Amino acid sequence: MRYRKLARTGVEVSTQCLGAMMFGAFGNTDHDECERIINHALDAGINFVDTADVYSQGESEQIVGRAIKGRRDDIVLATKCFTPMGDERNHRGGSRRWITRAVEDSLRRLDTDYIDLYQVHRHDWDVDLEETLGALTDLVRQGKVRYLGSSSYPADWIVEAQWAARRRNSERFVCEQPQYSIFARSIEEAVLPATLRHDVGVIPWSPLAGGWLTGKYRRDAEIPSGSRFGSEGVFARRRGGAGLDEDPSTPARYDAVEGLATVAEQAGISLTHLALAFVDSHPAVTSTIIGPKTQAQLDDVLAGADVTLDATTLDAIDKVVPPGTDIAGIEHYSGNPSLRPASRRRAG
Repeated sequence: MRYRKLARTGVEVSTQCLGAMMFGAFGNTDHDECERIINHALDAGINFVDTADVYSQGESEQIVGRAIKGRRDDIVLATKCFTPMGDERNHRGGSRRWITRAVEDSLRRLDTDYIDLYQVHRHDWDVDLEETLGALTDLVRQGKVRYLGSSSYPADWIVEAQWAARRRNSERFVCEQPQYSIFARSIEEAVLPATLRHDVGVIPWSPLAGGWLTGKYRRDAEIPSGSRFGSEGVFARRRGGAGLDEDPSTPARYDAVEGLATVAEQAGISLTHLALAFVDSHPAVTSTIIGPKTQAQLDDVLAGADVTLDATTLDAIDKVVPPGTDIAGIEHYSGNPSLRPASRRRAG
């Protein structure tokens, strides 16, 4: 396992970060097994764990908290707030009211006195960014949080957050957590250059594109049961039960997987390791979030922790999915209100 500084913090984190989204009702419901997976990752050299309050509605945080008992001081622990935690309209978002409540809930579930990296899970279009940063800064000064981060922020918000912190003498975001994979490369155009200019660390999520870049989904092959894109998986539920064959983006994904499988074979590595090493190769990336559901999945990704790609292999990947572009069907959770009809059209 390799380690890098998290931006300008001086904190060293492993180049693989254990993501806990699949621990709990959302993925693996066996708490004992989840705890074993977490401890196996720590034993392998991972010292960076990322979760969120919304993962299985707090269950993931509880599992992580129990698993790291006795090892807390050796772990860089990250969690997030923003996403709705119930039906009450104010139990969500980037307001001071919710952030100050959400952090206490996370501290209790994680059974810890402090959070190393506290991240805003999405940017809140409806809340003044300075209000969000002010509330987060208070948490740092109270000792409940060590560092601040953002997740899935567009490039202009990443820059604005840095400016706002300077204007208000607030704590700055030291880290951004974007979606990044061979399938989702559009952040190479503006987001990653912005993080480099402002010395913001990057910990990408979904480097395997929901399992597509492991090669488990192939044309004319049966979809693995229990997988995210299976008939009962989370992505099918989001599409109202529609299967892969009903998704218009599926043919392009199959084509890309087939092309990338050839690239991996020529490089002498698995498709999974190709995908992970691709993300790690970008100079903006600090640590890549891996999200295993089983011990076998963890062992597979750990085996690729030290894989690096040469220029020939990276060039071959670029021919399959060009730099700065996304494969069909990728979503980046923008919801920009400036694109709504009322913002784009003059009143008649």
